[in-house]
Amino acid sequence: MAVPGIQITGAMKPGFDTILTDEALAFVAGLHRRFETTRRERLAARAALQEKLDAGQSLDFLPETAAIRGAGWKIGVVPADLQDRRVEITGPVDRKMVINALNSGAKCYMACFEDASTPAWEIMVDGQVNLRDAAAGTISLEDKGKTYQLNARTATLIARPRGWHLMEKHMLVDGEPVAGALFDFGLYFFHNARALLARGTGPYFYLPKMEHYLEARLWNDVFIHAQSVLGLPVGTIKATVLIETIPAAFQTEEILWELREHIVALNCGRWDYIFSYIKRQRTNPAAVLPDRAAVTMTVPFMRNYSLHVIRTCHLHGAHAMGGMSAFIPVKNDEAKNQAAFDQVRRDKEREATDGHDGTWVAHPGLVPVAMEVFDRIMPGANQIDKIPDIHVKAADLLTAVDGPKTFQGLSMNVNVGIGYLASWLRGQGAAPLHNLMEDAATAEISRTQLWQWRKTGTRLDSGELVDAALIDKAIGEQMAVWQADVGDNFFAAGKFKEAAELFREMTLADECPEFLTLPAYDRYFAA
Repeated sequence: MAVPGIQITGAMKPGFDTILTDEALAFVAGLHRRFETTRRERLAARAALQEKLDAGQSLDFLPETAAIRGAGWKIGVVPADLQDRRVEITGPVDRKMVINALNSGAKCYMACFEDASTPAWEIMVDGQVNLRDAAAGTISLEDKGKTYQLNARTATLIARPRGWHLMEKHMLVDGEPVAGALFDFGLYFFHNARALLARGTGPYFYLPKMEHYLEARLWNDVFIHAQSVLGLPVGTIKATVLIETIPAAFQTEEILWELREHIVALNCGRWDYIFSYIKRQRTNPAAVLPDRAAVTMTVPFMRNYSLHVIRTCHLHGAHAMGGMSAFIPVKNDEAKNQAAFDQVRRDKEREATDGHDGTWVAHPGLVPVAMEVFDRIMPGANQIDKIPDIHVKAADLLTAVDGPKTFQGLSMNVNVGIGYLASWLRGQGAAPLHNLMEDAATAEISRTQLWQWRKTGTRLDSGELVDAALIDKAIGEQMAVWQADVGDNFFAAGKFKEAAELFREMTLADECPEFLTLPAYDRYFAA
């Protein structure tokens, strides 16, 4: 029996009716009707801030929330299965990935409806089916004569819904599309909260792309309402917030405060953070960064950001999660494989020594590497009692780093941007490219950096001006590289031409688009 005011325009594959039930859709519709106006207001506030930054205003800590910062308050209770998060694996929500990630030996698995997944309708709803079965402990798969099923001991499941900016245009409520965030959260929570609690865990979420403490307040209001509708106590939901935008870095304590009954941790989402650093300061010549490869976690503004998050979390009793090293195992080349493992090991040693309570990996093969580091350096379940002696000022988070600006770096941006977008358009949101695991954030860095270099009249170390002609030259060269790499047939069928067109369009646009996934979704997946 259809629910009044609700329309599903996406295809109904077998099994989808068990997720898109009348009751579940009514629950999501209730979230939309209650919170959509506020969501739009928060996105409008982002645009208003950008106008001020483009006009020369600088980011800073907020004077109106000074009383919250450094005060002695603490967050609420952290559940037992989120006390030790020393290694978390992340990845998309396809069935085999879900099983392998839960069996990987990691403490937690972040199942991603966001940057690691393409938001095609079938992928999003299939993901809900997969996570429902994972939450119940019944997920299995028969594939090419092999059986995949859960081990007796598995990672703790944490779901990441889409950010506030993305829509799910295949569900209409009163004629309006619902926010992807509310669709993903609502279906997962409605179907799985009680099943998870019955198994001794709970409805846990990673919250992406926040830029203001009022966006955290909106999530908190959503949580309170959702728990009330299902008759669950306030605080049943537990959330980890990704500090992956430069405005959010100035509001870490405020975000913890707004979500204090529900939050357990902050995470340093390093790749999106670099993207946000560029995007929000896009017209500022003083904020121009060097080649992406030179912007590591050890450069001052990135290191200050990491230590600032650790200090904030530990002051208030929250975990501080480290970020993603993009390196993955290299097949059939032991030297390169060992070099990748060494890079990951050094990255995790820095995080553990600084005071992070855990970290991310993108591949099951790297779980033992990260686990060994944290076992060695952090023998307890966490190190919340370790508070870095750092008091960052605005300049510590904003001052850019010097480094090379090369045609090779420009070309790598083009190569990765096109390669990732082609993968995304083919339905693969997490893509191994050049022995690195790329997701939407790295493609965002690629295109916004080239936009900023062009807009600010940046010259490469060779003296070449970064302009449309130079970018077009690199696009032509890298398309030839991709064609030679994948072969003529796959190049023709693999969405490379569509990806290059979209990448060029966004890089050469007069105004810097907010997210590449917005026009890409509208063009290829919204119908």
